[in-house]
Amino acid sequence: MQRVSVDQAINPRVLRPGSVVYTTGNAATPAVLLRRLAEDTSLKRLDLFGILLLGEGLEPLFSEATCRRITHRVIFASHLTRQAVNRGWAKYHPMHLSQVPANLARSRGLDAALISVAGPDNGGNYSLGTTVEAVLAAIHVVKQRGGVVIAERNATMPFILGTTIPESAIDYLVDTSYPLPATPVHRPDEAARRIGTQIASTFLHDGSGTVPGSTLQFGIGEVPEAVTEAIVARGFRDLGIHTELFSSGMIRLVQAGCVSNRWKRGINFSVSSIFLAEDTAGYAWFNLNSSVQSRPCDYTNSVFKIAEQPNMVAINSAIGVDLHGNVWADSLAARSIYSGVGGQSDFLRGVQYSPGGVAIIALKATTATGISKIVDKAPAGITTTATPSDRVVLVSEYGIFDPQRLSIGERAVAIAHLAEPQSRDNLLRLITDSPEFHKPRRHRSGRVPGFTPYEEAMVR
Repeated sequence: MQRVSVDQAINPRVLRPGSVVYTTGNAATPAVLLRRLAEDTSLKRLDLFGILLLGEGLEPLFSEATCRRITHRVIFASHLTRQAVNRGWAKYHPMHLSQVPANLARSRGLDAALISVAGPDNGGNYSLGTTVEAVLAAIHVVKQRGGVVIAERNATMPFILGTTIPESAIDYLVDTSYPLPATPVHRPDEAARRIGTQIASTFLHDGSGTVPGSTLQFGIGEVPEAVTEAIVARGFRDLGIHTELFSSGMIRLVQAGCVSNRWKRGINFSVSSIFLAEDTAGYAWFNLNSSVQSRPCDYTNSVFKIAEQPNMVAINSAIGVDLHGNVWADSLAARSIYSGVGGQSDFLRGVQYSPGGVAIIALKATTATGISKIVDKAPAGITTTATPSDRVVLVSEYGIFDPQRLSIGERAVAIAHLAEPQSRDNLLRLITDSPEFHKPRRHRSGRVPGFTPYEEAMVR
């Protein structure tokens, strides 16, 4: 391993024209290395793969001019890459997070990996910091090809236990120091709180008795914050965490004594592949903290590993849902990419095989501008992360929909009740007038099969 300056590591002699490169993303995005890619216009004909790139000063990397010499292959879009993808300057690769490592290994190979590290520890090993996802697989593929691994050691990067690499895996090490990208906490509004309290009261199991406590997966946003608040307020104990993203909400659950992981098979710590915090103190909490450990995404998002977790509850969000139960979360339209496939489908399907598991899509009934998220049909050509054949529970501020043992017509009526009143009535009228739905009229009054109103859910 050589300790070098950034210009000694990032130049056309190291990254030759035609090279295929993988970069770490999320809070471990190596911003100094990537800014150099944007600055050095002699770097050309590079293919750059990445998942959710974040960081200050990276906008020039995704400009139209830079995209002419660097082909961005975006697996999960961020605010930095969204414009480039939707204007055709960059390429979008829809891919389950669980499959990214295997896809890297099956591809024509990687010539370089740009990574972030912390360390070394007393054994001379380096942590991959806040982001593992497919980084470990990328390093292995690069080494098999005789390529180069360039590591950025940020002085603020926590040493997160679980997944490390030896010094011999690193060819060039660049020392840096700058704050990690902080993820703001979105305080829940009343609609989000109604969703969070329904989920906690209906689907989560306290583990302090003889019944295994729920194992949790959720991300960031208003609803996860509301779920966190509801769990703490109800005093749940002995929960577990098996997730692809460990957020500030989960830190608060551990600090409140809600998480022990004692019911998980063979391990008593929380497992994640990506770590995000709201501030410097949050990232410092991860450092050498044995209650949380990192794993690659083909472990955290493996359907088989998810299925092993007792009472696994996966809580994810969506952009929209239609009356059949199709769910979409990565796109606003067929060719308008917002984020990416990510790991939602991995958890929605793995949970089906967990003892007592439940997959939840939680969404407010309307967008911030008042447009209904519950619609008649999914937009033509859009990518769905869940289909009617997946048993996925839907929760809005108006109630809970469970598709178990329901026909398409019965599902449509129940899903319509998740919408705000005017949209609900319009959808029910559409269902009644449509000859394709089998006898929906009898469910227009009284109890609706598969639907539990908010008021009923809260008395459980």
